[in-house]
Amino acid sequence: MFKALVVEKDEDGKTHASVQQLDEARLPEAEVTVAVEYSTLNYKDGLCIGPGGGLVRTYPHVPGIDFAGTVEESSDPRYRPGDRVVLTGWRVGEAHWGGYAQKARVKADWLVPLPDGLTTRAAMAVGTAGLTAMLAVMALEDHGLKPGDGPVLVTGAAGGVGSVATAVLARLGHEVAAVTGRPETADYLRDLGASRIVPREELTEVTRKPLESETWAGCVDSVAGAMLGRILKQMKYRTSVAAVGLAGGAAIEGALITPFILRGVNLLGIDSVLRPYQDRVRAWNRLAADLPLDKLEAMIRPATLADLPGLGADILKGRVQGRIVVDVNA
Repeated sequence: MFKALVVEKDEDGKTHASVQQLDEARLPEAEVTVAVEYSTLNYKDGLCIGPGGGLVRTYPHVPGIDFAGTVEESSDPRYRPGDRVVLTGWRVGEAHWGGYAQKARVKADWLVPLPDGLTTRAAMAVGTAGLTAMLAVMALEDHGLKPGDGPVLVTGAAGGVGSVATAVLARLGHEVAAVTGRPETADYLRDLGASRIVPREELTEVTRKPLESETWAGCVDSVAGAMLGRILKQMKYRTSVAAVGLAGGAAIEGALITPFILRGVNLLGIDSVLRPYQDRVRAWNRLAADLPLDKLEAMIRPATLADLPGLGADILKGRVQGRIVVDVNA
């Protein structure tokens, strides 16, 4: 038997989540069984836990799109009992049972060996959000961003992706301008390495100007909507925006083709769900090397499986700061 957060749907179509004891025989068929140690909380998890079930297709369901732990059994030669592994993406926690449990069974192709220097707890302080942030930083670097080029903007900076992006960029020597709509997070962002705090309202007004003053040498954007439309007009010549989310809406309001043609601005879409294995390994190794672990610790808010229904509602309302790390054995 093992403990898990289970989401069920009643006859009226309403969903509810509770911590239950499950028999190991109920785990799905796959090559690798993992003793889960930690998971985390993402926006998608909030959708899957909350009323309506969000992205869940079949019930009962165990959510949790991320987990880290130790291999118990494996029929795949790449993994042996005792190996430490991390999983993000592949629709685990949505279409497949996920990490809000003491055990998980998944395809070997979905796992990544945990790099030396990262504990399973630290890996879940990183999670999908941190992996996405690192992939965004790597994409900006691959398109020419270097320390000293000028300020790099991070939107939604107090959230999971933004927190990691801010800490990594600052560690690499960039001047980080952190955008937030919550003034109370300013000290937190400065502690992560932000050199400038940009109030959200400065970037949310839709303007008719095709271009504005060249300000930003790069951007990690998790908001989209009107903010992204405004930011594109302020990018320096031949710079890039790494787009990782759409909290402000899927449309890029007020955007014109002008920044792309006259300034050669790049808009880079960052996907982490189906990212190839080698990209994941490269990103996790970079995180182990370039994410300051003392800053990572400052982002962590501990939680248990029983806390998740309430926290899932909080993250959907934008009330979560930093990274929720879930001890599934607590």
